[in-house]
Amino acid sequence: MADVETTHVPAGGTTIVERKSSGAGAVLIAIVLLVAVVIAGFYLFGRQGAQNSRDAAVSGAAKSVSSAADKVGDAADRQ
Repeated sequence: MADVETTHVPAGGTTIVERKSSGAGAVLIAIVLLVAVVIAGFYLFGRQGAQNSRDAAVSGAAKSVSSAADKVGDAADRQ
């Protein structure tokens, strides 16, 4: 919030206007945006890790099924 101080001088004089602003509002908005970006980053990277774990589990299960099918096929060929 800006503080405004106005000083009037008698006719023929000069009017002096001083404005003081700290810029705290802009700093606060920047901090809030930074926190939001950091939280979004953690969320997105966390979801990516969960997806990779899920993909690895499905891939491992598929390899296990493939191995079992090969063993059944080999056993059937021997009969």
